[in-house]
Amino acid sequence: MKQITLEYPEDLELAVFTTEEELQAQIRLMAALKMFELGKLSSGKAAALAGMPRVAFFEQCGLYGVSIFNYSPDELENELRVDIEAARTFTVASAETH
Repeated sequence: MKQITLEYPEDLELAVFTTEEELQAQIRLMAALKMFELGKLSSGKAAALAGMPRVAFFEQCGLYGVSIFNYSPDELENELRVDIEAARTFTVASAETH
């Protein structure tokens, strides 16, 4: 795995009430969350950057208000339209068999 060196103020750990190791983990998590939110990383790559399993990354998304569904408004509208049509088709088919 590659590394990035990041300079930060000496007392940053104290400012955010954490240890150096926790601060490093938080910086990786925040970078992963933001890059995932912007659609720059897949959930798997973002989880790897954050150093955690994908399920744990999704939990962190929930804690930080990051949607795990990275659709543009047009894509989301299309997905919802397809889902609604599938639900209608299922309802009609189900009603015909009873």
